Amino acid sequence: MAALLLTSCAGDSLDSSSATDTETDAAAAGGTVRLSGQNFPEATLVAEMYTQILEANGYDVEVKLVDTRDVYMADFPGGVDLVPEYVGGIVDFLNAQANGDEAEPMTTNDAEATIDGAQELLAEQGITLLGASMATDTNAFFVTQEYAEAEGVTTLSDMEGKQVVLAAAPDCEGRPDCAGGLADVYGIDIKEILPLGFASNDTYQSVISGESQLGLTSTTDGTLESQGLVLLEDDQEIQPAQNLVPAISEEFLAAHPDIEELLSPLMAALTTDDLTRLNGLVSVDREKPADVANSYLEEEDLL
Repeated sequence: MAALLLTSCAGDSLDSSSATDTETDAAAAGGTVRLSGQNFPEATLVAEMYTQILEANGYDVEVKLVDTRDVYMADFPGGVDLVPEYVGGIVDFLNAQANGDEAEPMTTNDAEATIDGAQELLAEQGITLLGASMATDTNAFFVTQEYAEAEGVTTLSDMEGKQVVLAAAPDCEGRPDCAGGLADVYGIDIKEILPLGFASNDTYQSVISGESQLGLTSTTDGTLESQGLVLLEDDQEIQPAQNLVPAISEEFLAAHPDIEELLSPLMAALTTDDLTRLNGLVSVDREKPADVANSYLEEEDLL
């Protein structure tokens, strides 16, 4: 900037058409992006990846992470341009918002089918979902390694007929992707649900102590191995697709079409195993999300 000002003051003139072309190119390749999302370790990590990629390509990213989806969705699109989302999560939210809490589910265990089926709903809201990642983070259920070996269980189907106490989030009861599905699909006899939270320390400790036999977490929980806990495979697929996906304002995308090209390589590179490993670095090893994101992006040649 200083060099340009000095050159101008020295008497050199810039061709007006060239200046206009340069300004147009800069607007297309940069500007301000207002990014929001949920404030938990994995979402913070992915938001950091978005931010570093966009900033490396000329964007100024304003990040505001909040506690729950309903907070940022009240301002998206409009005050928010871009959100690191999950396919099932955003589709379920918009469906309930448009059609009520008892609306027929639009989600399936296939990300692309879910996105295709929700196109009208997304268009009404002015939201576009870009290409989804293979990386997914769904509800998952864990037991202790000791219990798995003693009972010979590796899948939820192996739990059929067993009576268990379930440590989970307060809203787990009856849900088809939680206690309802465990009972109705897998035939697990749930004696009691302890409302100790989703992937909370209380939930972990309840299972470790034997107070509960089964606990609720996510498929990308990077803390389980260090605690002697193991996931049971959802072999009958009761979980809807929760693949990572960039959700972007339709209007903002029209003005900045390059964002899709910038974020697509990240979505193509990320796997569920990657997320689990990276989450472990943040949650177990206490590394900073910005540092973990930067290392991953450089490893994958995404910066």
